[in-house]
Amino acid sequence: MPKPIVALPADIRTLDGAIWHASPNQYVQAALKVADVMTFIIPAFEEGNETDAILDRVDGVLVSGSATNVHPSLYGKQASDGDGPFDPARDATSLPLIRRAIDRGIPLLAICRGIQELNVALGGTLASEIQEQPGIWDHRKPDVKERDGMYAIRQPVFIEEGSCIANYLGLTGEVQVNSLHRQAIAETAPRLKVEATAEDGTIEAVSVIDAKNFAVGVQWHPEYWAETDAPSRALFQAFGDAVRAYAARKAITDVAA
Repeated sequence: MPKPIVALPADIRTLDGAIWHASPNQYVQAALKVADVMTFIIPAFEEGNETDAILDRVDGVLVSGSATNVHPSLYGKQASDGDGPFDPARDATSLPLIRRAIDRGIPLLAICRGIQELNVALGGTLASEIQEQPGIWDHRKPDVKERDGMYAIRQPVFIEEGSCIANYLGLTGEVQVNSLHRQAIAETAPRLKVEATAEDGTIEAVSVIDAKNFAVGVQWHPEYWAETDAPSRALFQAFGDAVRAYAARKAITDVAA
């Protein structure tokens, strides 16, 4: 049986004066090697993408991290220069995909920018430069040149007992992760349940309360060490299992039709 396919919304990048629809390799590699699924990178357009046509052809949605931030106008805030950089085409592509994937019961894993998009898509808000808030740690990446050092597993998060994340990871309580961000969830969307927090209270994982299928967001980066770190691997494997189960059900439905 062919591997199932997940949609991965692209970022817009400009390289040598040309515009690219791009996605970081770590996400594609973790999907292939650990979740055991293929990815279709979905071009990012501010208008023109047909969300249901995309979802008709895939078995899951993987929403990656990015160097850009969700535009504050999408959660009722005024944008400042410090809130950027922005990628309006990514916003216009990923937010509808998130909402429709949840509505249709298509497995969804949202990482870093992805968890923030998930929160905004369902009516929540974000906070910028959280390290400037009283009592909040500096969650930004370490000032090192090597990417392995930037994404080192260095920070504890606390997994809620009985949560979806606890079930998928096979763990509860303190788990070490690699969380790198200067924005975070402020007001949690009504349909989201907080599943993990940092010691300073920053939200690090959520699930969709009324989801028909796997629908989880994490602020940390399980894709980076998915092949070697047990909790990172477990999350991608759980996502892959959900994608395969959805693909199998869809195949049966297609045959019956």
